[in-house]
Amino acid sequence: MTEAEQTTRQTTQAARKIALVTGAGSGIGRACARKLLANGYAVVLVGRRAEPLETLAAEARAAGQEGLAAPCDVTDAAAVEALFETVRARYGRLDLLFNNAGRNAKAVEIDELSVEDWRAVVDTNLTGVFLCTRAAFALMKRQSPMGGRIINNGSISAHAPRPFSIAYTATKHAITGLTKSVSLDGRRYDIACGQIDIGNAATEMAERMARGVPQANGEIAVEPLMDVELVADAVLHMAQLPLAANVQFMTIMATKMPFVGRG
Repeated sequence: MTEAEQTTRQTTQAARKIALVTGAGSGIGRACARKLLANGYAVVLVGRRAEPLETLAAEARAAGQEGLAAPCDVTDAAAVEALFETVRARYGRLDLLFNNAGRNAKAVEIDELSVEDWRAVVDTNLTGVFLCTRAAFALMKRQSPMGGRIINNGSISAHAPRPFSIAYTATKHAITGLTKSVSLDGRRYDIACGQIDIGNAATEMAERMARGVPQANGEIAVEPLMDVELVADAVLHMAQLPLAANVQFMTIMATKMPFVGRG
């Protein structure tokens, strides 16, 4: 490699933004990770299962992109700390965190929901987001240049519940409070924090919508879905804004889903 080529490569690496996506092995996380990779980001691919992350990282390498498979349980504080130390050691900075990992519990009435299932949802959807945000915040406020962006995957359930979804709904309402708090506390460090609330993106998790799901009036109805790539486009738009601007909250949903109106 000539000196000029080496300089060009170093400049390209320095200009490349570093993103971390949780829940990157499937669904919305995978679509958003692919979109970021295709738009020049180096992406740390985080999830519980190594195999889909390795598959996505290999796909990225084949396309000349940089994806790093990083299996991690976001509910494990020590594992999250180790993950972000790996990011710091490898890249020296983090420009974007997309808190996407989440789970649901069985669709049952509150008196039938076990404490263990409640805690499992809270641990992933809320504590996991806190742990990743905490570690990202620490890195972003100390790196040079200072600052970065955090995007939280809320949900339509951050506004209104589905029947029999108390654990999921409670955590997604809590994410709204977390987003606001981080957005406020991050100002002095040029850390922007926003939330994307997604309704009925066509992923493996949403397949049941096409078969029919319970409605507020007790009926079972099929609900329209939208292409998950539209969600990825929306996340990319939020990510690419300069840090002087922020999408505080965005709702993207299938136009005809039964959200706006009375159930």
